[in-house]
Amino acid sequence: MKIRRRKFKKSTEPQSFWPSFTDVMSTIALVLFFLMLLAYIQNIITGKNLEFLQLQLDETEQDLVAKHEAIQLAERRLQLIEDEVKRTQAEVERGQEKLTLSQREIEQQRRIIAASNEELGNLRTKLEQVAVLRLDILEKVKQSIEQQIGSTNERGEQLVTIGDNANIVINEGLVFDYNSYIIKTEGRELIRQFAIAFEKILDDQDVRANIDAINVEGHTDDTGSSLYNRDLSVKRSTSVVNYMMQTNPSLEIKYGEYFAATGYSEFRPIALGTSEAARQRNRRIEISVIIKDANVQTIITDYLKDIGNN
Repeated sequence: MKIRRRKFKKSTEPQSFWPSFTDVMSTIALVLFFLMLLAYIQNIITGKNLEFLQLQLDETEQDLVAKHEAIQLAERRLQLIEDEVKRTQAEVERGQEKLTLSQREIEQQRRIIAASNEELGNLRTKLEQVAVLRLDILEKVKQSIEQQIGSTNERGEQLVTIGDNANIVINEGLVFDYNSYIIKTEGRELIRQFAIAFEKILDDQDVRANIDAINVEGHTDDTGSSLYNRDLSVKRSTSVVNYMMQTNPSLEIKYGEYFAATGYSEFRPIALGTSEAARQRNRRIEISVIIKDANVQTIITDYLKDIGNN
């Protein structure tokens, strides 16, 4: 028996790789799918991001617009403030100019006031000199009398005083008896000394140039009627003037025109009340020196002329 041998053919056909290629292609396709999916997802995400960014951009633009408007508003306000500052500075400058002018005017007024005060001081000095002249005359008369007959009588009563009104005051009881206008014996020497003293005073031409009158005033108390007291006060002052001229005739010849007699009744008391002491003080003779008004007026007129010239 013949054994058939099985012959195995050697495979000379090329090996098939198709399944592997298919797998590769599938893999590639899958990869591409995933890539496309990722790209799609990325596009979606990117689109959303873009939308978000666009929203942010829009909001930013709106915010920028709002801020720009705010900046413009702030610039307008700043401009207004700058304008206001300029106006204020201009007003301050005008105020400073006015202040400077005011200070100059004040300084000028101060100089004017200082000059006026100086002029008023000079005027006051001149007027005081006139007033002092009046008092000085009466003081000299008083001193002259006291040098000749003393300052008091035997009873210790003061002969002559200077009153608050700068008049010479003579106690009426030294010259007249109560309710009488006849000069007593002890009063005659006092009146004679007045006549001598006034003549000496009036001999000074400078003094005489300022005197308008020497007025002898009679005063009574409030006892009795004013009509009777007025008549009595005039009679007493007239008696004093007449006796001065009688006892010193040269006084009347040279200066009689300066003397006058007046009576004030009870209307100018120097002591209040109805006591005997008060009434005794009110019964008195006063002698006043009247300065010429023209002299005082001349001083004032000269002062006013000086002001006008300045």
